[in-house]
Amino acid sequence: MYRRILVPIDGSPTSARGLAEAIQLARLTGATLRLVHVVELAHYVTGFEPAAVYTDELLPLARRAGENILEQGKAQALAAGVTAETCVLDSFGGRVCELVINEARSCGADLIVIGTHGRRGVGRLMLGSDAEQIVRGAPVPVLLVRAPEAAAANAPSG
Repeated sequence: MYRRILVPIDGSPTSARGLAEAIQLARLTGATLRLVHVVELAHYVTGFEPAAVYTDELLPLARRAGENILEQGKAQALAAGVTAETCVLDSFGGRVCELVINEARSCGADLIVIGTHGRRGVGRLMLGSDAEQIVRGAPVPVLLVRAPEAAAANAPSG
């Protein structure tokens, strides 16, 4: 069964739902969670600041924020009796999906659990889908956990 579950989290309600599902699964299987947070400086880059601003100010700030998110997730897992370890990954122009796939390989994960918005159509095309790319490239099974609003919107009516 699953022994090491990789869970990318970013502090959003969607990733919180993925984490909650991963915790339940880890409790059932006795697995250890590996919580990862990807720091994406590209979201903050305007091109007008000197490079030192990014490396000396923004990167440490973003890493601390990511570490806080990871510590909250780890505390949630520990409160449920699940062992968790954490890892901050830096993305310097790389795609989040590639970093998650590489981390799954390097840490020996045998499952990846990801919260997803479940976007379709133009929204998915415009925003891209890291979750979809992880599913396509992952060396292990991937469990996608839909955000509450996506699950409700796609539920059968009756």
